[in-house]
Amino acid sequence: MTFPTATLCISALQHNLQRAKQCAPNAKVIAVIKANAYGHGMLAVAEALHAADAYAVARLDEAVSLRHAGIDKPILLLEGVNTTAAWADCAAQHIEAVVHDTAQIEQLLATPLTQPIHLWLKADTGMHRLGLPCDQIIPAFERLRALPYVASIRLMSHLACADQPNHPFIQQQQSQFDAIDLPLERSLANSAALLSATRFQYDWVRPGIMLYGASPFAAHSGPEAGLQAVMTLQSELIAIQALKKGQAVGYSRTWTCPEDMRVGVVGIGYGDGYPRHAPSGTPVLIHGQQAPLIGRVSMDMLSVDLRGLTHAHIGDPVTLWGQALSVDIIADYAGTISYELLCAVTPRVPRIWVP
Repeated sequence: MTFPTATLCISALQHNLQRAKQCAPNAKVIAVIKANAYGHGMLAVAEALHAADAYAVARLDEAVSLRHAGIDKPILLLEGVNTTAAWADCAAQHIEAVVHDTAQIEQLLATPLTQPIHLWLKADTGMHRLGLPCDQIIPAFERLRALPYVASIRLMSHLACADQPNHPFIQQQQSQFDAIDLPLERSLANSAALLSATRFQYDWVRPGIMLYGASPFAAHSGPEAGLQAVMTLQSELIAIQALKKGQAVGYSRTWTCPEDMRVGVVGIGYGDGYPRHAPSGTPVLIHGQQAPLIGRVSMDMLSVDLRGLTHAHIGDPVTLWGQALSVDIIADYAGTISYELLCAVTPRVPRIWVP
């Protein structure tokens, strides 16, 4: 039985981290490895990115699992926590946490921690997702600074339109961030901000999608930004059909053969994380040559047009995305973003790490 595989390249991952460091040579780097490192495998990515200054995850269980696996580098919990027990866990596990709501401050005031904790105050400069209003940041800082178990406080915010480098709202957010009059280390830049301008660097940067070789910009692919794809998603041709002109392919008969032709069946589908909504015309690679997807993607299979690929045979490898076919291109065809495609690769697809 044929199974797709996701081959993951350590050297590409490390190259992308160095690219982030080149963009911000005077800043420290927090490698964002949340959501199982964007589908790549959180622990393996953390171990490969040993040159990062810290890691960032979204949830407490992600951070705790890294600690239990022996990761001792600083870990930032981007969503913070919301119970007194969880704050105690953060302190005990030496996990840094974001404070983005006054309720969290009340919990900290009511939780006499026995170990020091490092905090990041998040300012809402216009994203309106997480964060304290900017006029509440200084009072919040004063309250937190008075707690004997708060070892340090840093300041952060998040850009809403960094993937559109010329968007005027970016400057509005940065101006609000700069107006917060506190002598704290700061962080604002995600991958898009890091790649687009030096003015976002401050003391810490937070690259995410760029570490995995994909682009945060709709108009450019990862390779165009000097990045290398970490994940190559592959499967095989498991069947080849000789179809006649007028015969339809796949569920709902959405694609009809315009002539007598060969149609290949590839052993991968939405049950493996390939997007069901990828339209006919989305490319795959066979023998280094593009072949377009035809018909609907099903759970375990998809069909491709083999016209022009006379040497294609059953068992030939098929690349769905990777270093030779950017995931950004597939995301564009599918009307989504590379983040979603990488995170969606399911656990039944083996991850194979290579140097």
